[in-house]
Amino acid sequence: MARNILVTGGGTGIGLAVARHFAALGDAVTITGRRAEPLAVAAEETGARALVCDHTDPEALTRLVAELPERIDVLVNNAGGNTDFDHGGADDLAAFARAFRANLDANLVGAALTTRAVEDRLAAGGAVIGIGSIAADTGSGSYGAAKAGLAAWNVGLADALGPRDITANVVSPGYIADTEFFRDNLTDERRGRLVAATSVRRAGSPADIVGAVAFLASPAARHVTGQVLNVNGGAYKSR
Repeated sequence: MARNILVTGGGTGIGLAVARHFAALGDAVTITGRRAEPLAVAAEETGARALVCDHTDPEALTRLVAELPERIDVLVNNAGGNTDFDHGGADDLAAFARAFRANLDANLVGAALTTRAVEDRLAAGGAVIGIGSIAADTGSGSYGAAKAGLAAWNVGLADALGPRDITANVVSPGYIADTEFFRDNLTDERRGRLVAATSVRRAGSPADIVGAVAFLASPAARHVTGQVLNVNGGAYKSR
């Protein structure tokens, strides 16, 4: 039976790759994001339904929920990114506070709000999958703090959803090429260092993250919940 899949930030990069995967399986995919143009292009390519939404805005989420299916089998909280690339430096304390909160909103609060908004529609046997970051473990200012918070919040989410047979996990990428993450700010030198930090000596790709998301959304992962699955080529190792 076809599943209903909601992918936030599904217009580009990892989100688009995830949407492409589920659509190819014949699932009914809804993609969301703040920018209408890339969403429209992604929808035309994948056959997904595109809905504009700022997931940090409760009112926008309320409007979104009215357009969603009554049953959601898989929620992929992918929307986010390092907002420091958009807002530049913080010259004073007030600017620092705004910049810090922007990353928290985009990467943690947005995921929590979205999950809360659709919680009653999450189906038994389903999955909530957050897209985290290696920065949660290696540090990257407020962005790293937000992704660490996402992983911590996921622990309680797994306990809350578990009795309903819904799993909750985080996929934590390292450096993934072919995305808009760094905007146009990634130098060849920095890219070289990121690749050299891996054990496999290559950048990750959106397809690497899709594989992890697909597993966590599959019947094979029904006893996996409350976990962080690192997909970083060995750039950050754990036990």
